Amino acid sequence: MKIDAIARLERHAKRLGEIAAVLGKYGLADMFGGFDYPWLNNRLRSADGQVLADVSTAAKVRLALTELGTTGIKLGQMLSTRADLIGPEMTAELAELQANVPAEPAETARQILQTDLGRPVEELFAEFEDTPLAAASIAQVHCARLHSGERVVVKVRRSGIEAKVGTDLEIVQALAELLEKHSPSLRPYQPVAVVRQFRRTLLREMDFTYEKRNLEEFARHFAAEPDVHIPTVYPDLCSHQIITMERLNGVPGNDVAALKLSGEDLTEFARRGANMYLEMVFRDGFYHADPHPGNLVLMPGSVVGVIDCGQVGRIDDELRDEVEALLLAIVENDSGQVTEQVLRLGAVPSDFPRERLRADLDDFMADYVGHPLRDINVGGALSSLIEIVRRYHITLPPPLAVLLKTLIVLEGTSRRFSPEVSLAELMQPFCQRMVMRRLSPSRLLRRARRTYRDWDRLITLLPRDLADLLARFRDGTLTVHLDHRHLDPIVNRLVLGVLTAAIFLGSSQLWSNQAQPVLFGVSIFGAFGYVVSLFLGWRLLRAIRKSGNINSKD
Repeated sequence: MKIDAIARLERHAKRLGEIAAVLGKYGLADMFGGFDYPWLNNRLRSADGQVLADVSTAAKVRLALTELGTTGIKLGQMLSTRADLIGPEMTAELAELQANVPAEPAETARQILQTDLGRPVEELFAEFEDTPLAAASIAQVHCARLHSGERVVVKVRRSGIEAKVGTDLEIVQALAELLEKHSPSLRPYQPVAVVRQFRRTLLREMDFTYEKRNLEEFARHFAAEPDVHIPTVYPDLCSHQIITMERLNGVPGNDVAALKLSGEDLTEFARRGANMYLEMVFRDGFYHADPHPGNLVLMPGSVVGVIDCGQVGRIDDELRDEVEALLLAIVENDSGQVTEQVLRLGAVPSDFPRERLRADLDDFMADYVGHPLRDINVGGALSSLIEIVRRYHITLPPPLAVLLKTLIVLEGTSRRFSPEVSLAELMQPFCQRMVMRRLSPSRLLRRARRTYRDWDRLITLLPRDLADLLARFRDGTLTVHLDHRHLDPIVNRLVLGVLTAAIFLGSSQLWSNQAQPVLFGVSIFGAFGYVVSLFLGWRLLRAIRKSGNINSKD
């Protein structure tokens, strides 16, 4: 067991006790679920008063994470992008996670503004509304007006949140290390790697300098496109705890009634929003990773406004090549190539049934080949593909999992604005552009350069590695490390069997020679040895029975 992991847990025993209490509270509903005790079931309630016996396991997980606060909410939101790990039901439930956090006093926000920006609020803004426009788990947003007249929103991080999140992150990391070390069933899901990604994502989301850079980069990418509006950032009024940006004049995408009354063309708005995301993904390789309706604003002229750019995704050239190859293989109905691309993209278990995967992918593609693009549900297709990947315990790289989740949510958001919008139709020009880009001279030249660098590195290092290998062989210092899977239980049982036989034989000699001390003509040590050997033999037989058929060749 890792000592440093235990030490981290002991340092935060109080918070760990709070977490254990919340998890135990939500586990009680399952524990007593089989008993018909209304007086007990009615007392097991969530923080918002919901009876726990009436909700599903996935809903209990969501409620527990919500009650755990910022870190729990953000962990659930991150896990909602990993349908390949936790399945579609849990993913859909965790996607509904929202913080229900009361706003901090205005004096606290004003103090943070003065401390970080070096001047009182009255000097920074001509007007500043003390009542927040919105309050979330990490920050709250206040409306304000600059002395030059521009209307802005000021996003201020909650006070003391860094220490609270730091404590929770240490606890989650320690638990992940212990689970990966001592839980073989969870080890394939790489809990330490998942927590490492979560830690990096959460710390970046809490540092508003990253969101400021994201907004500036999006603004550069869409500077020439009048249908998309990225809020202007005011760098002099920003810090790692504060970000001041333009307040967009429009209707929030989650206000359904106001959208219908706006008089704007919602179909055009949905089409422009979807095209914007596809441009981000396939053109820029840098995209807004949370296409929730509330993060889009309907502006006059059906212009798409974008807010809350803290969660972003990036696709490097190598991953983009692999994703494009997968999409083209699906379009061409080449199940063999689709199988190869899935195996190249994900981490595959050792006992992997390749032919069964290919058969399932054949069935998957048969459901979509030959149908009109308008009738194809991209979100459903991607969800089916993720379910196949999960069924075979293939772990996708985090950037790809985030991308697939973004596309699934994007289609749901687009159809919510207008059922007439088909993401498959909108993706068709990008697929055609994808083919042309893969055959372009610049792309071929870049791939040739990459291949040359790989071969140059191999040719440079190979002679040195061979010389080192031969030198070790000649000096007798060459060692070979063999990893015998499942060998430890076999060796343990073999040692236990030998020890049991030795104790039995020794006890027989003590019994037959009536070794002292003797009671009623029986050697006490001999009798005690018999009892111990019988107990060890029973444990050995029980272990063999639990492991399966003793005549099995596995």
